[in-house]
Amino acid sequence: MTVDPTPEPEYELVPELPQPRVVRPRVPRKLAWVVRVLLVAMALAFAVVLTLAFTLNPYDADGQPRTMATHTQLGLPPCNFVTLTGKPCPACGMTTSFALVMKGDLLNSAKANWVGTGLALTCLVCVPWAVGSAMRGRYFVIGSFEKASTVGVIVLLVAMFSRWGVVLLTG
Repeated sequence: MTVDPTPEPEYELVPELPQPRVVRPRVPRKLAWVVRVLLVAMALAFAVVLTLAFTLNPYDADGQPRTMATHTQLGLPPCNFVTLTGKPCPACGMTTSFALVMKGDLLNSAKANWVGTGLALTCLVCVPWAVGSAMRGRYFVIGSFEKASTVGVIVLLVAMFSRWGVVLLTG
């Protein structure tokens, strides 16, 4: 029996390096035909509202821009809230604001109801966006219409009631 004078080498365990994860770009699914039809219907509805706003006269007999009551040209009654309280409601001036936007008078539109100005401009952008998204079969810019519209409604309501609070407090 012979003894080998060289000791056996010690091996050290090296932890295995994690393998890189392959990340594939997320390709959005094509929109279902019913969603595409609804996008076109939404675009048509916005286009009708904007066209109707264009037909209204947001100026009084002296040519001065109104701040509210333009909706009465549509055969609608005066605002009940104003009639009962003498104060404007959260939506007062919205129709006037839309009509002024459609006449290109953004400054006076903002004076009538700045939330309406923002909403009218949003509608103007949404018409080609909805038609383009429907034709393309995928949403432009946004990932989820549901999330975007939910956030939009919340922002609209907060802005509307914030503006109303300021209007009530200042005058």
